[in-house]
Amino acid sequence: MADVLKKVPVREQDPKVRAANFNEVCLGYNKEEAVEEAQRCIGCKNAKCVQGCPVSINIPGFIAQVKEGKIEEAYQVISEASALPAICGRVCPQESQCEGKCIRGIKGEPVSIGKLERFVADWARENGIKPPAPAQKNGHKVAVIGSGPSGLTCAGDLAKLGYDVTIFEALHKAGGVLVYGIPEFRLPKDEVVEKEVENVKSLGVKIETNVVIGKSTTVDALMEEEGFEAVFIGSGAGLPMFMGIPGENANGVFSANEYLTRNNLMKAFRDDYDTPIAKGKKVAVVGGGNVAMDAARTALRLGAEVHIVYRRSEAELPARVEEVHHAKEEGIIFDLLTNPKEILVDDNGWVKGMRCIRMELGEPDASGRRRPIEIPGSEFELELDTVIMALGTSPNPLISSTTIGLDTNKRKCIIADEETGKTSKEGVYAGGDAVTGAATVILAMGAGKAAAKGIHEFLSQKEK
Repeated sequence: MADVLKKVPVREQDPKVRAANFNEVCLGYNKEEAVEEAQRCIGCKNAKCVQGCPVSINIPGFIAQVKEGKIEEAYQVISEASALPAICGRVCPQESQCEGKCIRGIKGEPVSIGKLERFVADWARENGIKPPAPAQKNGHKVAVIGSGPSGLTCAGDLAKLGYDVTIFEALHKAGGVLVYGIPEFRLPKDEVVEKEVENVKSLGVKIETNVVIGKSTTVDALMEEEGFEAVFIGSGAGLPMFMGIPGENANGVFSANEYLTRNNLMKAFRDDYDTPIAKGKKVAVVGGGNVAMDAARTALRLGAEVHIVYRRSEAELPARVEEVHHAKEEGIIFDLLTNPKEILVDDNGWVKGMRCIRMELGEPDASGRRRPIEIPGSEFELELDTVIMALGTSPNPLISSTTIGLDTNKRKCIIADEETGKTSKEGVYAGGDAVTGAATVILAMGAGKAAAKGIHEFLSQKEK
């Protein structure tokens, strides 16, 4: 009899093997393992795990089907709430959401909800199972800007309600941050992301790529000239932040956004793609979030010795515990309580190192985390040839600055109602990173879902 207090272990690539390839690290459950793990769920009547899910998946409902070995039925339950289950099962921070609320986790380990969701979605894809067919068309046109998680979710939910939905994507490939930001070893593009996008398209959603809203056309033109009755802005936050320290303009300094986009979307890691990227022999990644871990683990796979430079301690690292664990297993060096002061540049304008200072933690700041304070006289130099800044991103103001009557805050984030996505401009809704600044995939999906509901209510009232 298996120990019901412990999760069924998940198979993974060996760290030494995976550190040299871009294949997926986690291999997931097979059916036997998934059914065994599902048996650990006690099927709470008042399920707190659902309360912890930003898209409100009926978690006990789908797990009950897995217990019975009814995987197609489990997929249909998930599909009622989520358009991207194979993605969420891989990249959601379940430990702080659904699994963080799991009652089983009080006296043991929580149920592996994310790994079960991934298994169900993968099984459905491999067996050709599609989401339920949408309702009959209702004659209303809605435009969605951005094909990332918030845009795909909003479009999928509206299509299910019968809306004629067109997504406008600035890049040449649909998926947003799912294709340019998250590495192949965490989220396979062809087998997973592309198939989830196809599922959304199967609902009748049209996707137009290479359309930059604010340049190719505008929100106002979509509504006034092209007959769209509502617009959802889910354009993400792709404008990188830097520290403003000396040497930041040197050759060999990248934003994590550019570095990951070259590798993930433009396939720099593959020999059959002609995409330039500075592989580096000794790389420092400045930052401690999931994006920092992604950049560091990518640089490692490209052959570098990699340091994570972060000004707080491990307890304050914002990255998922699983990502930190994987990075350590693979050999990433963590220079914690360390802050860059200057990037050192050689006579030819290339990075040759970084001057850093040791830190200690003082009283908590506005974020609730203890404030890092410099230790006088503790400066030292790291010898490097590449620096990747992973300090967060903010929304590109192109859309907001070309839309009449659309209010933003001082960070250039669009101001939108949390419950409905409604903005200051009638018929225009927004959600995800364009509103909050950089956050998680699942929170963006939750915002897309809320906006779809808001748009449906708005257009339904117009009919009356």
